[in-house]
Amino acid sequence: MSDCDALIIGAGVVGLAIARALARQGQSVIVLEQNEGIGMETSSRNSEVIHAGLYYPTGSLKAQLCVEGKKALYDFCDAYHVPHRRCGKLIVAVDEHEIPAIDAIRQKGLANGVDDLVWLSGHEAQAKEPALSCVAALYSPSTGIIDSHAYMLALQGDIEAHGGAIAFNTGFQSSRIIPGGFEVTATGDVVLTTTRLINAGGLHASKVARALAGLAPETIPQTRYAKGNYFSLAKKAPFTHLIYPAPHAHGLGVHLTLDMGGAAKFGPDVEWVETLDYEVDPRRGDSFYAAIRTYWPDLPEGALQPSYSGIRPKICGPNDPAADFRIDGAAVHGIPHLVNLFGIESPGLTSSLAIAERVRALLL
Repeated sequence: MSDCDALIIGAGVVGLAIARALARQGQSVIVLEQNEGIGMETSSRNSEVIHAGLYYPTGSLKAQLCVEGKKALYDFCDAYHVPHRRCGKLIVAVDEHEIPAIDAIRQKGLANGVDDLVWLSGHEAQAKEPALSCVAALYSPSTGIIDSHAYMLALQGDIEAHGGAIAFNTGFQSSRIIPGGFEVTATGDVVLTTTRLINAGGLHASKVARALAGLAPETIPQTRYAKGNYFSLAKKAPFTHLIYPAPHAHGLGVHLTLDMGGAAKFGPDVEWVETLDYEVDPRRGDSFYAAIRTYWPDLPEGALQPSYSGIRPKICGPNDPAADFRIDGAAVHGIPHLVNLFGIESPGLTSSLAIAERVRALLL
């Protein structure tokens, strides 16, 4: 008999959501986490935005799971009293040349099932946000913000309420296939057996996969690190909505987001790195001023201060098209009861409950 029905590697938001989905189905669940707490990497170092589902190619996993996950996440927040707010978002065209790009986002959003979008003239956008400078904007009322740590604590509580456990300071080391499942070796030569194995390692998912004996190397993508730096505002921002510029290839531009206390932050930028270094170089803020002033011309000089950074697990390079989520089951790699998740970056937080449902369906 196995030590558990399902073993999940990684206690980020996606690993926790998967563990909860399986535990609520009556599965005995153990989550291995190399850090001392939940969500200490990508899951706690992002914009904490509940995305509507506008930017992703129609039919992609990102598009499907973001739209499904948004609804599930709002319902979860209401049911579990997780702090959140549907503050809405304005995606702005700062000159006439950007209008086609913003309209393309509108059309993609509609194709993805986002049916509440509103096209605004520059004057209509400025009626909502007087400090804003733009010639047109797309208003997304279902975009919101969330206290991501409170959300992860709620997931953890539900896992434990249904008999699951999280083993902190316990990193995955290797795994091999055995009759009826897998034998997993973790930190301190701890050996566990499990019927089902889920790799939700985030930044480390490719490394974890390479330590799964029997997994074909050609099924394992390379994970690259795209660091995003954030700068906070030293004064109260004159905005109540999130403000996003026209997107670019590997991110959504230097956008303005708000936390649950109303404080404003700007970012992320894109900095390709080789190691997990979260220090924010204050000099990177110099380029933020010009980007922000395209839509907020009255940003005071010296108002930005280094805040924090996060690192996205990219399975594409800086010159490649953006990659979709990968949720690889036996149909991809040929190993029953194993699921590998690769490239779970934005909108991973928004999509987390929908990703969990997809994994649950693959395994059960």
